[in-house]
Amino acid sequence: MLCKTFVCFIRLGLTPFITLGMTVFMERYSTYRTIVLLLISAVLCGCGGITGNLSDSLSAAIRENSDLATVKEGGPAYLIMVDAFVLDDPSNPRLLKSAAGLYATYSRFFVTDKERLLRLTGKAMDYAQRAACEANGDLCGLDQVDADDFNAKIASATISDLGTLYILGTAWVGWIRVRSDSIKALAQIPRIETIMARVVELDEGYMDGSAHLYLGALAMVLPPVLGGQPGVARTHFERGVELAGTRNLMARVLYAKKYARPMFDRELHDRLLTEVMSLPATAEGYTLINTLAKEQAKALLESGDDYF
Repeated sequence: MLCKTFVCFIRLGLTPFITLGMTVFMERYSTYRTIVLLLISAVLCGCGGITGNLSDSLSAAIRENSDLATVKEGGPAYLIMVDAFVLDDPSNPRLLKSAAGLYATYSRFFVTDKERLLRLTGKAMDYAQRAACEANGDLCGLDQVDADDFNAKIASATISDLGTLYILGTAWVGWIRVRSDSIKALAQIPRIETIMARVVELDEGYMDGSAHLYLGALAMVLPPVLGGQPGVARTHFERGVELAGTRNLMARVLYAKKYARPMFDRELHDRLLTEVMSLPATAEGYTLINTLAKEQAKALLESGDDYF
């Protein structure tokens, strides 16, 4: 529908008015310049694959942006845009995964209001589940089946399901995090562990080892006296940091925050965070995350004396 509307405008000879309007919009709202330019390019170059290609391009533009304020202010515009794309192509698993990833990332790093978090993480979860179902019919309704059926379905997933599983797992983590006061929500943690363990089995290097980081954090949800597994957590974090290398600095931040602090290991804590501060933020696909990692590392180091 969105694409057809632009085509109609162009055929009616309204291109000059569209261009003028876009120019004024960009001058007044520079935060959204990248989004507008990509949309114009997609329209002028033809509408074939506009939703999938534009969604991927916007995701890449956000990942490569080091200005946190720009991303925070411009993110809602993209959320609305990707919602419109999904409405136009509701069975596209590629588009649904992109939408789930955006909602999960934006809510994790840029939203603090509880009511908004409930809505945004709920939407991320919905998109992720729909993506899984559209990509592989055997993965439909994973939140509704019993544990045995769930485990069997995840075990049957293949390398072609890797991206779908990872997005579902990350969206599910965010969904539970915002609902951590609910026993029903916390009871679903083993399902995320099953998903991320399968991702590691299929390709532990996927997303530079990020599944290991999730498994490490999940192993530390409970303190050791209540069933937490710090040994398992450390193994996953060490491997996650190794696979992340100097590309994904958030791996070190998570290791420091989720393991070193709870275990009161200040030497490890300070070493990891000092490394983050010494490494460059710019890295293909990780510039935004690394900028956030440096911001968090600085705050954690500054609060170290009070914590330890």
